[in-house]
Amino acid sequence: MAGQAEAVIVVLGESDAMVGESKSRTSLDLPGFQNDLVRALAGTGKPVVAVILGGRPLTINLVQNKLPAILLAWFPGEYGGQAVAEAIFGEINPGGKLPVTFPRTVGQIEFNFPAKPGSQAGMGKGDDPNGAGNSLVTGALYPFGYGLSFTEFSYSAIQLVPEKIRPNGELEVRIEIRNTGTRTGEEVVQLYLRDILASVTPYEKVLRGFERVSLQPGEKKTVRFRLGKEDMELIDRRGRRVVEPGDFLVELGSSSTDIRQTAKFEVKAP
Repeated sequence: MAGQAEAVIVVLGESDAMVGESKSRTSLDLPGFQNDLVRALAGTGKPVVAVILGGRPLTINLVQNKLPAILLAWFPGEYGGQAVAEAIFGEINPGGKLPVTFPRTVGQIEFNFPAKPGSQAGMGKGDDPNGAGNSLVTGALYPFGYGLSFTEFSYSAIQLVPEKIRPNGELEVRIEIRNTGTRTGEEVVQLYLRDILASVTPYEKVLRGFERVSLQPGEKKTVRFRLGKEDMELIDRRGRRVVEPGDFLVELGSSSTDIRQTAKFEVKAP
């Protein structure tokens, strides 16, 4: 039947009976013979769209490699079928972003975000100062904040106002977002913050803001964020929440790894 069709939609994943408290699995691969089905459908040469149902990240490496389009539907509600159909047939332009990280293998678990430097299995060769960063499986399948659209967006003209603040101060972050494609779409602009040098080991980066912006083709908008004391705090060796003087790096992008613009600001000593 697939060989006789113009295009194929295949629904894959897990049922809600398989996901939840006390329902752990030893594998995050697609259960049953679903990967065999994917291979067979890909072998027809027809365009195949995979709709993934589930309530947790799955190691869908084969689907990523074999099929040209993947729509993650999670466990949709009553109108889930309509929403999936509207996305596949182009009546809407999806703009969702992942609130989790998809690993390539269960060997990478726990694959957390945010994370401390060198704390994830298979983060990349040479990342571990102890020499253990030689895993054959490196990086996420889909990183935190990842998600595609039917259009493209550009980031430009980042501004920090002011560029120097006191520990209890605030600053505004401005970024220009332009729809460079031919379809109306929504981008979720994500702001990540790095504490460049601290008295304790901080997270590599933390999400400190996100903003969904809708843009017509060619349209440009300025997106604004505010950063304050709570965004810059860390817990020091005495268990206190403090803002330490020094440089911070602001990263703006389309995911935690797809960073488009960066800028630094300084927290001055009180």
